[in-house]
Formats: sequence, C-alpha cells, structure tokens
Amino acid sequence: MRSLVLSIQGCVGLAVGLSILLSGLRADASERVVLKYRFLQTSLSVSELARFAKTGEVSTGVGAYLKIPGTTAQDVRRPLNEEIKVNPFILYRVLNTPVGEVLLDQISQVIHTPDNIANRQSLRSALVSSAMNDGKITLIETLQNYPTQQVHVEGDRLAEAYNQLKQLARRLPRF
Repeated sequence: MRSLVLSIQGCVGLAVGLSILLSGLRADASERVVLKYRFLQTSLSVSELARFAKTGEVSTGVGAYLKIPGTTAQDVRRPLNEEIKVNPFILYRVLNTPVGEVLLDQISQVIHTPDNIANRQSLRSALVSSAMNDGKITLIETLQNYPTQQVHVEGDRLAEAYNQLKQLARRLPRF
C-alpha cells in the first residue's frame, strides 16, 4: 500500500513538474531557424519552414537550401513531418537519465542553440513539449517548440537526428 501511495505521489509530482516546465514554452518558442549545410547557411522563419513541411510551398529561404546539389524537397520534408509516437511522461523520465542525456547531446550536434549553451535542456524541453500535445513528436514540432528565439540546424544531418529519435522511441516502454 505504501509503495502504491509513493508511486501515485511520484506520478502526480511528475505531472505537476511537467505542467510548470511546459506552461510557458510556447511564448518563448523559436521564431527563426538557421539551416546550415557545411559552409553554407540560410535563415528563415519557423512558420516558413512549417508551411514548407506541411504544404511543400517553397519560399525564398527554403529555395536557397534546396539549391544545394543532391538536396530535394522530399529529402527535407520527410524527416520534418514523420511522426514518432511516444508517451510524453516516459519520454521526460528517460531524457533525464544518463542514457537520455547522451542521446540529447548527440541530437544537439544537429539541432542546437545559436551559442551552443544549454543545448541538452533546450532540446529536452522542445521534445517533451512536442509530445505533450498528441503523444507524437515530429522534427518540425520540435523546432517550433524550441525554447530559444533562434535554433540552428545542421541540415546535412537532419535525417540523422530523426533516426536517433526513432531509435529512442523504439526503446521506450509502451503504455
């Protein structure tokens, strides 16, 4: 009985903590994405990239990125839109373990803050916030929920970040 009470208290504490953590994220969410490809980079609004991900509409900023040899619209849109199903509470707990932090550090080599400070915390916040809405993560949602005004993305490694998230989701328990 005592362990049941402690378990319930832990779940309530986790839910309250997540609510407090995530309550203000949208107001501070990322406004701009800096897409980098080796030595080239372009800056565009997150809404511009989201529109491209959803509709395929190519703006000037997206168009500049798509001019890179070997890059097609579908190559960029696919990893942005593919959904990864995940329980947000389990995701939160796993991302706060040593193994989860290693994974966050790896993905933060692809998606990171402009100054490379607090990458792990920013990415964790964006991922959990994305999962809280519907139990799914997409890279475009993660970029939309990134808690800095600007987020940098190593475009040539975007599929790598998606694959790392997919592997994480496969390892999580299903509830």
